[in-house]
Amino acid sequence: MPPWAVSLGTVLQDPNAIRHFQSLCDACQELANRFHGPSELRLYADGYLHALRRTAVLDPLSQRRLEELVDRWIMDPSSFLGPDGDPRTLFERETERR
Repeated sequence: MPPWAVSLGTVLQDPNAIRHFQSLCDACQELANRFHGPSELRLYADGYLHALRRTAVLDPLSQRRLEELVDRWIMDPSSFLGPDGDPRTLFERETERR
């Protein structure tokens, strides 16, 4: 189990923060399925978190905890699967695997 997964329940207590984490996870996996690389996923996550900060949807503590969790999660290569379900093919286009 990835280290960030153990802390999910203890770090995020706010149901809205958990929903936003799940939404961000789903969106990043979808981007990975379309062959977007790690730097693009990071940019997307940064933009998402910035929008949450600007709108003040979450209280400051929940926002900080969410940002810390996303930092750990997005840097963990085991967080994503390739388009065919294999983490080894993550970020590889079909033509690159031949």
